[in-house]
Amino acid sequence: MKEYKSPAITYKAVKHRVTVKTWRVLLLIFADVIALAAASFAALVLDSNLDFVALAKSSYLANAIRFTPLYIVIGIGIFAFFKLYNSLWEYASFDEGLRIVAACAVVDVLSFLLMKLFKLRMPMSYHVLNGILLAMMILAIRFSYRLLRRNWLHASRGGRRTLLVGAGRSGLITLTDIQASKNSDNKIMAIVDDDPAKWGQRMLGVKIVGGRDKIAETVKKYSIEEIIIAIPSATNIQRREIIEVCRDTECKLRILPSLLQLSNGEVSISQIRNVQIEDLLGRDSVKVDLSDIMDYVKGSTILVTGGGGSIGSELCRQIAANEPKTLIIFDIYENNAYDIQMELKRRYPALDLVALIGSVRDRDRLDMVFETYHPDYIFHAAAHKHVPLMETSPNEAIKNNVFGTLNVARAADKYKAKRMLLISTDKAVNPTNVMGASKRICEMIVQTMNNHSETEYVAVRFGNVLGSNGSVIPLFKKQIENGGPVTVTHRDIIRYFMTIPEAVSLVLQAGAYAKGGEIFVLDMGKPVRIDDLARNMIKLSGFEPDVDIQIRYTGLRPGEKLFEELLMDEEGMTKTDNELIYIGHPIEVNEQEFMAGLKRLHDLCEENSPRIRDEVKRIVKTYSEPKSADE
Repeated sequence: MKEYKSPAITYKAVKHRVTVKTWRVLLLIFADVIALAAASFAALVLDSNLDFVALAKSSYLANAIRFTPLYIVIGIGIFAFFKLYNSLWEYASFDEGLRIVAACAVVDVLSFLLMKLFKLRMPMSYHVLNGILLAMMILAIRFSYRLLRRNWLHASRGGRRTLLVGAGRSGLITLTDIQASKNSDNKIMAIVDDDPAKWGQRMLGVKIVGGRDKIAETVKKYSIEEIIIAIPSATNIQRREIIEVCRDTECKLRILPSLLQLSNGEVSISQIRNVQIEDLLGRDSVKVDLSDIMDYVKGSTILVTGGGGSIGSELCRQIAANEPKTLIIFDIYENNAYDIQMELKRRYPALDLVALIGSVRDRDRLDMVFETYHPDYIFHAAAHKHVPLMETSPNEAIKNNVFGTLNVARAADKYKAKRMLLISTDKAVNPTNVMGASKRICEMIVQTMNNHSETEYVAVRFGNVLGSNGSVIPLFKKQIENGGPVTVTHRDIIRYFMTIPEAVSLVLQAGAYAKGGEIFVLDMGKPVRIDDLARNMIKLSGFEPDVDIQIRYTGLRPGEKLFEELLMDEEGMTKTDNELIYIGHPIEVNEQEFMAGLKRLHDLCEENSPRIRDEVKRIVKTYSEPKSADE
């Protein structure tokens, strides 16, 4: 019998809500009865110029009294027909107001006709006044409920004292939602907006105190604990400028989603999110010509190796949206492959989707995949990428990254794929770690294969990806949530950053621009100092660095350097149609020496030799052990 407890509880809850709703309707009907009677007699009084003695002697008063019961029944019936008892009046708006006016007009006209029919003589001015007064009273009843409820909630709410940035339409909707919600723990104390015409005015009872220059002053004056930025139309640069001002207040920051997210239905207007570090990137998002992407993706068979990873899964999402003939997810880790498979099946039920488990190190498995599906385009995202872990397991980095790439490249050539795109990294430039050096060898494989195959081979090189598995942003978030400390390897370490969708857009754009042999590079704006990033994240979370949350410097990890580069000295830069995407000219490779080096590297890997680094240095001339940060 225990399984019936939940339905019983649900029934009680529903019954309670029905009871509350019934009482609300009855109270509204009672108020409307009073309003109908009051409007009728008030119209008579006004029509008689407040001459109560003359009114008492006239037949008009007697006629009104005789007609009032029927008038009330007609009024309540018309109001019910116009659904005036079904609206949520805490959210009453202009549309509800028009509905009330229309209902009152119908009541007035119908009462006029019935009084004529029953020969109850009344002055014409009475009917006009009656209609106007009735509409005013019914409007007052409905909207006073909203006003009283909002003011009561605002006065009684003891939540976080909040400053709202933005007095536009989105700010108004945000303020309305917060004031009307019983569950919101925010109390809007003031609003700032950069439009001088709004300064000194009030929005839903809250004063607009000035522009962004008043933020710090307002925070002190009203003891603000949280700031909500409600300007979804702002560009990344504009948003960053506002956040920079707010960040120094030590308040917790939250932000309304972008217009794109709102229009796509990804989030509702009430889902105000925490400010994220990508909001502080010193540039707007990379723009990609989607028509170019669709030209080669649509109707093609696409293989994504490492399709369950951070980059691979986003590649699958964007490719799936562009109507490929078949999309093949290939990954060694079945949980990741399953997650993206289920997501894409849900979003694109008509997509011919294939999820395969396997390793790029397994030549026979790759051969079977290529022979079965004959992919037109290969996006090679499978790789070991964690720098410190690869420093302690260098043979695994070479086996997976170098020879996995070689296996995929040879299969693409054997089965005459149109194009293979390698996901590379800025760590391949003058590498100081095995992971970066392995990716540089991958670029050399792509360059060499392109010289001898009908398949086009290209590489895409970019920096750190925000939010990817193993990246610093999720690590900092966890450390802040746990109360610290936040660990930074070195005070002066800097990195380039981009979002996952940007990284994937670059890869797809490279596929549109590719002619074979190129290394594509993104202009990612200014590099970010990791120490500043950590401090900003602590401040954005509402804490003070080194007071509430400690920052601990742990020293550079094995293979890590203070800054990353996007190009080697020998590489030049050529612009593409996208002003943020460049082509780095590949460096000449002595193919005979390179292939001999790969053979020696393969033999050392098979032996799990400790001399693997020596051979990597022979192949990648720019590879060197990192210098001490103090040198």
